[in-house]
Amino acid sequence: MAEVGKRFLEYQLIVDNPNPVWKSENLLRFYLPQFTLLFFCMIALTRIIHYILRPFNQPHFVAEFLAGLLVCPQLVAGTIAFTFVAPPKALLGIETMAHLGLIYNVFLTGLEMNLDAILLASRKATTIAMASTIIPMLLGAALYSMAQSLYKGPNLDMSLYNTTSAYLFWALVLSVTNFPVLANILADLKILYTELGRVAVTAATISDFYNWAMFVLLIPFACRTERPFLSVILTIFFVLFCYLVLRPFLTKLLNKKTENNEWDNYKLSYVLVGVLACAHVTEMLGTHSIVGALVYGLMLPRGKFADMLMERSDDLVSMYLEPLFFVGCGIRFDFSSFKLHKVVNVIIIIVMSCCTKIVSTVITAWFYSMPFRDGVALGALLNTKGILPLVMLNIAIDRQILSRDFYTVMVVASVVMTILVTPTINFIYKPRKQFKKNKLRTVQNLKADAEIRIMVCVHNPRHATGMMSILEACSCSNATHLRVFALQLIEMKGRGTAFLIDQGGGSPQSQADTESIRDIFSEFKPERGLINASVETLAAVSSYETIHKDIHHIADERQTSLILLPFHKHSSAEGALEETNPVFREINRNVMRYAPCSVGILVDRGKRLLSEMNLPVAICIVFIGGPDDREALAIAWRMARHKGIHLSMVHILLFGKVAEVDTSATMNDEGNGILSPMLDCAREKELDEEYMSLFRLMAVNNEHSVTYSEKEVHTADDIPLVLDELEREGYDLYVLGHGKRRNSTVLSKLLEWTDCPELGVMGDMLASNSFGSCSSVLVVQQYGFGGMHLRAINQTTCESNEDDIEAIFKVKSIKYIW
Repeated sequence: MAEVGKRFLEYQLIVDNPNPVWKSENLLRFYLPQFTLLFFCMIALTRIIHYILRPFNQPHFVAEFLAGLLVCPQLVAGTIAFTFVAPPKALLGIETMAHLGLIYNVFLTGLEMNLDAILLASRKATTIAMASTIIPMLLGAALYSMAQSLYKGPNLDMSLYNTTSAYLFWALVLSVTNFPVLANILADLKILYTELGRVAVTAATISDFYNWAMFVLLIPFACRTERPFLSVILTIFFVLFCYLVLRPFLTKLLNKKTENNEWDNYKLSYVLVGVLACAHVTEMLGTHSIVGALVYGLMLPRGKFADMLMERSDDLVSMYLEPLFFVGCGIRFDFSSFKLHKVVNVIIIIVMSCCTKIVSTVITAWFYSMPFRDGVALGALLNTKGILPLVMLNIAIDRQILSRDFYTVMVVASVVMTILVTPTINFIYKPRKQFKKNKLRTVQNLKADAEIRIMVCVHNPRHATGMMSILEACSCSNATHLRVFALQLIEMKGRGTAFLIDQGGGSPQSQADTESIRDIFSEFKPERGLINASVETLAAVSSYETIHKDIHHIADERQTSLILLPFHKHSSAEGALEETNPVFREINRNVMRYAPCSVGILVDRGKRLLSEMNLPVAICIVFIGGPDDREALAIAWRMARHKGIHLSMVHILLFGKVAEVDTSATMNDEGNGILSPMLDCAREKELDEEYMSLFRLMAVNNEHSVTYSEKEVHTADDIPLVLDELEREGYDLYVLGHGKRRNSTVLSKLLEWTDCPELGVMGDMLASNSFGSCSSVLVVQQYGFGGMHLRAINQTTCESNEDDIEAIFKVKSIKYIW
């Protein structure tokens, strides 16, 4: 008992120790509930503001900053929000969690940063990046000197802020470009895969790397630490140790576990703890904790592991922890800087700050003979800011290197630069209207000696194999040059910036698919005898809801005449069509609705048309009439030039009720009323007859490879009978038009009952499992008639292009020379 009593007294002695730790408040009574309340308010405000700004293509960074301003003490003082949501006492906990979120955000930035893009970048992108970093720093120093003179007054001693550190911070902030925010802006505008987008992203990646390097090397000197030179040297040694010693070991260990699928949330937590360990090391060395987080992200291996880690941690970091950082920015913000006598100064500084990168980029672009508007657009894009300049400004204000006025002005300038990127690009390029330029981008209207360009869109290797059959059929030694752009469509999930830049894959599976697709299309080369064909593999990474816009922009930039899309169903082992992904169907419909050229959908039933055994291939073109059918015939006509292909032309003639003109579709067109479809029908028949005459002449001269026949249809019930008769011939591929503007009442009504309207009436019947066909089907829609109705163009465009539209109807139907 005496021993127990002695221990009890010792315990009482420890509890009664006057250490302040034991006298602090209970976290569960105030700090945790207050943190939770402010946390949910910030998340809600950020998402509401982002939803409002989304139609304007503003990045999430802008919404987060505006949400942080709403909790600024100067704005909410005396309100219920200040009393219950953001009291000063609760801000300490928010600042702590915000710093944690900042560390992990920078870690993800390092994880997605592509050093290969920096090492293998073109000279033009590297020069632009260097110029847009160095010149703004020099101009920034001069701009800070001017700002001091604008704010100099009897009540403000500017000598306190006339230091080398202040100049350095100001210059560094103006030189920063945030490549993740920039990449997402380009993806939203759907110009990421244009030449401007590629140069901008590469230059931003290089510039961002330079910014971080300068942050590591100069911040210790700018913060006036006791031993800045020693801090920089020790940090450099730490970086070299991580990259040369730890990186090979971690790469081997992590890749091994990834290949064996050994990862779970518990094991991943050890990896995430490493972020805090590296951050603590660089903080002790006198640099900054985010430097260690960045180095740790760069050190981890790329590939499947990095994809998995970003996919699991991005939502927590970007959507929940990152907005807390902007609470601190709002607290430091000073609205008194916008008083009437200061507004003019603020506007002058912001305008001149926005011009620094634009001026430097325009000068550099001039040396590379780039147009002036491209230089301005590139400079505006490189003005994109992110978290790093705000981190620098927070350090400067906390250490009293910059005044509250200068801090506020530079924060506003950074956000304004980012906000202006989207409207500037829209004003210069007007990307939403650029597809209304050329209404003759079809296979039918190509000149005899013109190169034909086809863009093939695939989701997986199965689609690539099917498309190869069509491409091989279109390529032959005695035809004009065929240029193919193989575009892999990848759904972007999570953060996705690295995938946007690499144009690789958004997941381990998509990376494996990318390699397989490249191997498949690599066979389409001159060594297989296709001397008049070439192929270029690309990738589009975007959400499935907007990926059709990427397809449109890439097709427009590459000036393609045809886009080939895979059907949303695939052939099973039993021969029936099974749905692959219902989203693919919506993508196809969106592409057909707004495509800048003709579109084809391939229903692949697994037949390789041109095998190595040189077996004859039977292709059937079903022709009823209309622009889609003429476009389909132009494609089949090119296939017929291949030695191993036999083309059968089946002209379906409509009689009786089937031939009645549909007056409902274009009743209100152009003020012509019911007469409009009659005129269209007569015009279409004239073009059809001219086209068919040329083809029949060709068929007579090539009886061994081309045949022509006619089938009469008097009722809707005759259509399946005709197709059933054709099916008994055993064709390998059907080529037919979608069928818009055929002006047939019966066919228009049948289209309403189809399961897949994107295939048209005939295509839907041939692709139906109940029909029992084993042949592949290629359904074609001609640009300008089938998908993009001319009347949908705005009135100004229509009036200015009347001559072009009239030329479409007068153009000769065929320009190929057999």
